[in-house]
Amino acid sequence: MNAVSPALDLAPALVVLPGPRAAVCDAAGAKPLTADEARRLATSAPVVVVHAGLTAKRLDLQAPARSPNIFDALELFAFVRPARFCAPSAAGLALALGMAEPRGAADQAVALSEACRGLLDELAASPWPNREEALATAETLARAGWAWGAAVITALRSQAVRDVRRSSGLDAWTRIPEWEDQGPVGEPGSKPIEPEAARERLAELLARAGLDEARPAQAEFAAEAAEVFRPRDREGEPNLMLAEAGTGVGKTLAYLAPASLWAETNGPSVWISTFTRALQRQIERESHSLYPDPEVRAKKAVVRKGRENYLCLLNLQDQVNAAMLGNGDLVGTALAARWARASRDGDMTGGDFPAWLPGLFAVGPTAQASPANLVDRRGECVHAACPHYRACFVEKAVRGSRRADLVIANHALVLSQAAFDGARAARGLKTDVETTAPKRIVFDEGHHLFDAADAAFSAALSGAEAAELRRWIRGPEGRGRRGRGLETRLGDLVGDREDARHALHDVIRAASSLPGEGWSGRITPPTGEANPIGPIEAFLTAALEQLRARASPSEIGQECAARPALDLVRETAAGAAKALAAIEAPLIALARRLEDLLDEETDELAMGDRARIEGALRGLDRRARMTLPAWRSMLQAIAEDAEDDPDFVDWFEASYLYGRVIDAACRRHWVDPTEPLQAAVLAPAHGVLVTSATLADSTLDDPFALAEMRTGAARFPDRPKTLRLASPFDYAAQSRAFVVTDVGRDDPRQVAAAMRELFLAAGGGALGLFTAIRRLRAVYDRIAGPLAGSGLALYAQHVDPLEVGALVDIFRVEQDACLLGTDAVRDGVDVPGRSLRLLVFDRVPWPRPDLLHKARRGRFGGKAYDDALARARIAQAFGRLIRRADDKGVFVMLDPAAPTRLFSGLPEGVKLERVSLVEAIEATAEFLGKGG
Repeated sequence: MNAVSPALDLAPALVVLPGPRAAVCDAAGAKPLTADEARRLATSAPVVVVHAGLTAKRLDLQAPARSPNIFDALELFAFVRPARFCAPSAAGLALALGMAEPRGAADQAVALSEACRGLLDELAASPWPNREEALATAETLARAGWAWGAAVITALRSQAVRDVRRSSGLDAWTRIPEWEDQGPVGEPGSKPIEPEAARERLAELLARAGLDEARPAQAEFAAEAAEVFRPRDREGEPNLMLAEAGTGVGKTLAYLAPASLWAETNGPSVWISTFTRALQRQIERESHSLYPDPEVRAKKAVVRKGRENYLCLLNLQDQVNAAMLGNGDLVGTALAARWARASRDGDMTGGDFPAWLPGLFAVGPTAQASPANLVDRRGECVHAACPHYRACFVEKAVRGSRRADLVIANHALVLSQAAFDGARAARGLKTDVETTAPKRIVFDEGHHLFDAADAAFSAALSGAEAAELRRWIRGPEGRGRRGRGLETRLGDLVGDREDARHALHDVIRAASSLPGEGWSGRITPPTGEANPIGPIEAFLTAALEQLRARASPSEIGQECAARPALDLVRETAAGAAKALAAIEAPLIALARRLEDLLDEETDELAMGDRARIEGALRGLDRRARMTLPAWRSMLQAIAEDAEDDPDFVDWFEASYLYGRVIDAACRRHWVDPTEPLQAAVLAPAHGVLVTSATLADSTLDDPFALAEMRTGAARFPDRPKTLRLASPFDYAAQSRAFVVTDVGRDDPRQVAAAMRELFLAAGGGALGLFTAIRRLRAVYDRIAGPLAGSGLALYAQHVDPLEVGALVDIFRVEQDACLLGTDAVRDGVDVPGRSLRLLVFDRVPWPRPDLLHKARRGRFGGKAYDDALARARIAQAFGRLIRRADDKGVFVMLDPAAPTRLFSGLPEGVKLERVSLVEAIEATAEFLGKGG
């Protein structure tokens, strides 16, 4: 037994796989356990597990309160290796430590025990960042009853410890490097990039990456993409290119070649925008061949997201202080603090923050701390007034993006920033100081650009959003609440300026009309007797009455057209609009006073005060000049029973949780969101490349016609340049595609049986995709046990208490695991190799026929529009199956009614076969070579 891990002598390692299948490893060795035996062990004795909450769920137990008897190996990993990757399973833990992948519960129990000993050995030898800091944190956690405390302290004290200043070890904010400001870089240049130079740069990148295979299509992409990086000829008309590059072409390096050349010659910066976090991470990894030196890369390739994605150090300090006083989860907070010290950029959503770490905060019913409270989610930042301003991760990212050659962002940030800047520019106001409008943009995952624009340029007045606005203005009002209101953020800046202080007081007073503490229980009480307080709650209550009268509930909620409205709805809408106007007016007055202050006292303002005012103006403008006017416009149209605007769709919506209404909303979306997309994003740019593996549609006379419409390219006088490059993979040899003709898609028993047998035929490595959460859960309940009995672990979105990213991580590292999911999984999976070798759709992924889609179907082509969307989703899912030249995969559609025309988007060489279930099972087993 390892000398530094005495606690493990007392703690058997318990592994519970889906099914459940369980095993324990103790001093006597490993042995299987029944579910009852595992429950008794988990609830009565010290035990080592991987993710206590997930383990409890598999045993049908309540999530345990944090206990000195529960040794969660993920907590130990997060302590020893902060900001390092590990899939949250025993197999994932073993692989992260360089061990062979353990198969089966018994082997995983042995591996879990060995992995924990290995982590303690690593800690004893070389703790991060140093022994003294790690020891201070461990001793703090030990005093709080952390199960790993004694073992970790023993490991750290196995070598000499310097006598240093004592602290809790949790004050990470005091040891994070500060940023240094620099002067402005000016406008980028306009020198073009020659196609041959782009080819040469690509060859350099491939050589640095150790890739010497010749890919003519990739070189062609790089050369053709140089078109985007030539000077534009006319204002408002960018050089625009739509490029489809099949999987395996290597489009990322292909566009990084001309992009990096242009940035070096003219920059900064080229913005690379993605839809999913997975691709954002992948592009950052690809930039390693551009900038091998990590220090250079940190300056040249900056990842940018919205403020709500980054750790707020002031919130971390608040949470640490609260947890030290017993108000919160000290262990989870301490692990977040260790991560903050090690993190590259403080990104908590898709960066190096473990996707499973939030689940460690939520152990037990009394845990109050949450990673959601560690970010500036609702614009409460005090900017330069923050004591950690100079170390702020957000400020580092903002400043880094101003000088970087490549800014790796996401569609949501690029579009929301453009919407904000466009709204200010329309009023003759200065645009956002955080960034200037990107001049050169690459939209990767371009097939999602329409949906991203739809989200960015829409409006929603809901109970939750209105309550957040109240909290943003008035600050926390309930016991135990956190946050900072306008008085806290601006009171000292306003000082004795009477007009500004009056405006501040007026807006705080007017915000009392917004939903306050307990609003959801008043508008949607379990008893059914609503008791709204204030005009907004009254309006939402009336909207729910209209929903109940005109719409049927579904598993996700209800919706109905906002107009014609009930008399009660019109009356309450008028009152709500009046209340919002009373908030909007003083907010605008306050913003104007602050703008005057910047102008009139520009030579007297300290740099920190200027930064605070500019930061405050961003929040004020978003709400006073965008959010509130949009809400009032919707309400006034309802109150006046106005004619429908053909450019917009207004509707009421009820949100459900566990079968109960929890919120109501009034929503407005553009029928065609490419109109604001074109005006706010595309027209100001000089060059835009929109690319994807599934951008064109071969069933159309013009394959790019739909893409032009859905990206805004069709709104320009000249057609964009187009490029279509086929995948180099041999799909005829590498894949099979089946439509099963004898499974009743509406019978969950038949669908479950089909998925079970297909998953078994493949030997795992299977992904089941569903168009409804209810059907996913029904299938999971029926197949988890049988798969477990055959040695296959089944994971599921909306079932397992893990985020999608963590589930995909497990699926990726456990070669024979199976996963069930919905659209979020389909879009977020990047799993090359045998870990994904079978993909099964429960039915055709038609677009949901809600009010918004019906309006768009009428605008964009009726049945053909539905076909195009479903065809694209099938093609995108199929593209996840074959990621490398040595991949093999089977695609199955369990929908006998699936039209053949929907599969025309599959790659050339794929032959679609309509077969019986038995034939599909046999062909799957034969083609994939189960166990091979």
